[in-house]
Amino acid sequence: MKDLHPSSLLAGLNDTDLEEETPVSNDFSTALGALILSLVFLLGVPGNLFIIWSILARTRQRSVTTILILNLACADGFLMALTIFFIIYLAKQTWIFGPVMCKGLFYLCNSNMYASIFLITLMSVHRLVAVVLPQRVSSMASRKIVRRVIFGMWVLVMVISLPSLVFRDLSTRVDDMNNTFMVCMPNHTQPRRVRFQYALETVAGFILPYAVIITSYVLILRRLRQTKFRRKVRSEKLILAIVVMFGIFWLPYHVINMIQVAAEWYPEHSLKKEMLDRISQSSRAVTSALAFISSCANPILYTFAGKSYIKRNGFAFMAKLFESTLDQIGNKKSRLMGKDNVLIRNVDSSSTPVSTGQNGK
Repeated sequence: MKDLHPSSLLAGLNDTDLEEETPVSNDFSTALGALILSLVFLLGVPGNLFIIWSILARTRQRSVTTILILNLACADGFLMALTIFFIIYLAKQTWIFGPVMCKGLFYLCNSNMYASIFLITLMSVHRLVAVVLPQRVSSMASRKIVRRVIFGMWVLVMVISLPSLVFRDLSTRVDDMNNTFMVCMPNHTQPRRVRFQYALETVAGFILPYAVIITSYVLILRRLRQTKFRRKVRSEKLILAIVVMFGIFWLPYHVINMIQVAAEWYPEHSLKKEMLDRISQSSRAVTSALAFISSCANPILYTFAGKSYIKRNGFAFMAKLFESTLDQIGNKKSRLMGKDNVLIRNVDSSSTPVSTGQNGK
């Protein structure tokens, strides 16, 4: 996955420019990148570990939304733990971990992107089912089915991330002072590989999932307007906030992806290609930084969402927040339907003696 790795925080380089400059060849940029990643590490690792602990140790009732949030925290927390390798890479300005780690670490970075958006998509689809088909939530959201869906999602993530594993290599570079250093960079020898990888990232990792998410929430809002149950529940607000947060961080990255794909359709050294490459190179660093920071943003979001629980519950506030995301819409609608059924049965039972009495007369 090009330029999502921490070295991309330093410079948005095209693959053809490696001989002139590498992401670890600028002292100021490497220092800035190391600083950003250190802050991400300090916020992301403890934050996501706290979410995992809150769900596993303190949450007594786990909704489907909570299980999906647990998987999201595991993915983000694991990615944040890997930043220590990238900080060392920037500090030494050379890759010291070998070719296997070069491919493997960036493959895991790419996997995190897909896992995050797929998990958020599953949250949105589940909320749609809870609103539109509340009577089926219990049967469709059983633990066995949820585990199978999540397992299938992780398998898909591992498969769809393979291009980032294939199109990345470790190579040797020599600077102006004849110092030799190693760089771990994408290796796209043909334009079609660039188009394939980045188009796949944007279509499968952003456009299609967000189309499902937007469709789900349009149907949810339409359904709520048709019913008397219009009260906004906490789980709806929380999931919608996660969706918006992810979009804010990732949209700029995917826009640059598409600019780079468009550049590869033009002939080499053409004015349009040079212009698009220049835009991509100048913007890649900022958009990649935003994308990478997104993995440590959710714990902060959950803290703001659960601030009303902090005084009452202390460190257990996040567990209380997740317990409050139980399928409220489905449960409340089910209770209303249950009350209606009881009322119908009572009316039927009360009308039976009357009918019998009339016949007796």
